Amino acid sequence: MVGQIIGGSYGEILIRQKSEEVIELGDLLVADDILLQIYDMEYGSLLQPSDLARMSGLQLEGYGTTEIHEKDVRNYILLRAKPLFNLKTKSIPKTLPRFFHILRRASAQDFEFLEKPQNAIYLGKIRSGSKILAVPVYIDGKNALTHHILIPATTGRGKSNLVKVILWNLIGKGYAGILVLDAHNEYYSYMKNGKKYGLKYHPDAGKNVIYYTSSPAPGERGLRINIKNVRPWHLREIVEFTSAQEDALYLFHKEYRERWIEHLLLAQEGMSGVRVETLASLQRKIKVALELDVNSHGEIYERGTIFSVSEGERTIADICDYLENGKIVILDTSSLSQEIELLVSGMIMSEMFSRYKRYKEQGVLEDKPVVSVVIEEAPRVLGEGKSNIFGTIAREGRKFHIGIIAITQLSSMIPREILANLNTKIILGNEMSSERNAIIGSAAQDLSKDDKMIASLDRGEAIVSSIFTKFAIPLQIDSFETLVDKSREKRKKRDTLMLFG
Repeated sequence: MVGQIIGGSYGEILIRQKSEEVIELGDLLVADDILLQIYDMEYGSLLQPSDLARMSGLQLEGYGTTEIHEKDVRNYILLRAKPLFNLKTKSIPKTLPRFFHILRRASAQDFEFLEKPQNAIYLGKIRSGSKILAVPVYIDGKNALTHHILIPATTGRGKSNLVKVILWNLIGKGYAGILVLDAHNEYYSYMKNGKKYGLKYHPDAGKNVIYYTSSPAPGERGLRINIKNVRPWHLREIVEFTSAQEDALYLFHKEYRERWIEHLLLAQEGMSGVRVETLASLQRKIKVALELDVNSHGEIYERGTIFSVSEGERTIADICDYLENGKIVILDTSSLSQEIELLVSGMIMSEMFSRYKRYKEQGVLEDKPVVSVVIEEAPRVLGEGKSNIFGTIAREGRKFHIGIIAITQLSSMIPREILANLNTKIILGNEMSSERNAIIGSAAQDLSKDDKMIASLDRGEAIVSSIFTKFAIPLQIDSFETLVDKSREKRKKRDTLMLFG
């Protein structure tokens, strides 16, 4: 017995807290088989405000203490709760719990109805306030990934940790290929407290986690892409061209096919219909975009580390093959400019989108793993006025089993149409009111009462709102480093048993 219903309405049930109990914002309580969540709290008293002010003044000004008779009865904490779920009918509640009903805390047994889907993504455990219940939370991986996932939070609330936990639990499953644009080189391998962590240390990482970097160590894959793979529509996503320049791009591509960039950069005069001034401007823009130049001997050479005139003809195709076979592909983009990162990722996802559209036309799409791409600071590719492959995927990708895992601090910068299409939102702490409003306004469930709860979420605490969950689930996300340590300990025990029989 932790409290009692004393009034309210649907969506705002008033509860008097039992005096010796400590109830937190976000706590889960049960009344009449209805699961309730505390979203606000305030002080209540049977005494008049003037009496309280007088007694406080006597104490503060040194006139002695004032004893309140039956103080636990006269003064109390008033809780406001919203109904989440009917545990008996397994549906959204449409009735109020009985007036004056006694409430209890929710327990792990109350959530036995939660099932593990066939293609499950593990997210964490159910959280009641700051207390963790031993109830794992899963969502259907194939559906959630193709219907897109949004992870909004301010800095330091655990966005990267959450993504690593999701990816760790996808390794070796085979039903999803994930492209990770690793802008901080923190997913594959990193040091913390003198120990190595990362997806590289998963027991099944050997054949299932593929890593590309622009500065590979011996045995690692180099992120080198041949300029023959670049198409005019790829460059349009990062370079602003005039209509005359755009026409010239397509003219060169039509004439020279995969060698169009080489011919364009070495051309001394414009093609038929291309002015010399237009050609010169195009050459400057493409040299900057692809980090190339032409020497005095008329030879193209590389100024950067990614685009090559002699290597990497299979890089894009190989990455797409890995994704198509359900692998996790990590691109270390930490040393790349934002434009190069977007160009490379756009080339890969354009190829995947073309492949999966073709598979759908051929009737074999259902036999392929779903594909998703992890994008940090999502508004830079999904923001207002952006026209690129990522916006196309956000709007149409689910038809072709391709999705986005969008990570952002600024959900309000993503157009409302796209925000509504991100059908699973794993909401971490956010103290900015405008951002909370954008998230709440596009969530799959009614989170209109959750504003204070979202603002108070600590690192690793989240609310999962999805069309694939029965209600908005408060969640505690595991520490990624703890998962790695547990995996190592498990393997160590297994190896010891094998060694000593």
